[in-house]
Formats: sequence, structure tokens, C-alpha cells
Amino acid sequence: MTAKLELWLVRHGETTRSVAREIAGWSDPPLTARGRGQASALRPKLEGEVFDGVWCSDLKRAKTTASLAWGDAASDPRLREFNFGEMEEAPFETIDPELATRARRFRDFQAPGGENNEEFRARLEGFLEGLPPGRHLLFVHGGVIRSLAQDLGLDRFVATGSVVGLDWSAQSLLFVDEPEDAEPVFEK
Repeated sequence: MTAKLELWLVRHGETTRSVAREIAGWSDPPLTARGRGQASALRPKLEGEVFDGVWCSDLKRAKTTASLAWGDAASDPRLREFNFGEMEEAPFETIDPELATRARRFRDFQAPGGENNEEFRARLEGFLEGLPPGRHLLFVHGGVIRSLAQDLGLDRFVATGSVVGLDWSAQSLLFVDEPEDAEPVFEK
């Protein structure tokens, strides 16, 4: 029997790039006032929950969200967003339509000058393989959540300020909790 590994994945709050509808893979935009509010609104949802580990991406939007929503979180660069290479900071509307379609599909995407989905997935799985059994809270990015949940019944990007629960050992989706005032994400 495999030891249970449960993941609660929190997408960081709204950033200046999400408001501008620009790609923010490895670039590091700050949270907006609304994004800080989204992060703070997560605290009552997480209060009283018990986790064996609390982790976050090393990018400031995830670290700030973790601080506002929970408190201390161990930072790890393997939890960074997908590296969009030459597409970084580009407005979604300016992306070549064929490239945008592949990015929306995500599964077989190769960013010009950046990562491909296979490399991204290997980076994330390397992190997960090092986690001890138990329940873990991760403050991450939309692409991280999409990649991990894509084969578990959630094949889309979730809104900023969302929480997604996965039973990783059983490879099943537990829940999706998106803010009531969620803004549409770029592929909608």
C-alpha cells in the first residue's frame, strides 16, 4: 500500500501582469491590492487545517500569498511557474494564434526559448518525490496546478486565489475552490 500524499495547491493572488493580461512565467510581478486581498481571504479557509509541510515557489507573488494566507512557508525554486522564455511579459493578445492554441492545450507545449511541458513536469515531480507522506500545502502558480491536475479531471487554469486539493497517491481530484469574484483566465 502506498503512503498517502495529499496536496492543497494554492494559486497566488492577482498580479500586475494578470491585470495587464501579460504572461508572467519566471518574471516576478508583485500582487495587486486585489491580489493581496485574495491572499488574505484564504487565511480563514486554511485556519484550523493541519499540514505536514507548507511550501511555496521562490517567486515573490507566491511567497507574498503564502505569508498573507498562512505564514511561514519553505521556498523551493522547483515550484516556479512554467518558463515561457521569449513569451515572458508578452500580452496574451499578441501571441501567434497557433502558439496560443498550443499554450492553452499546455500538455505538449514548448515555449520558444523556454521550457517544454515534459521538462516542467519533471521539475515538479522531482519536488513531489522528495515530500514525505502526509498532507502538504503548496503556494504555487496556475501552470503548476494545471500540470499536476491535468490528468485528474481539472484540465484548465484556475483563477488567482484558488485552492485545489489532490490526493496524489490515489491520483484523484479532491476539490476546487475558486473565489466567487474570479476573473476569467487567459484561455477562456
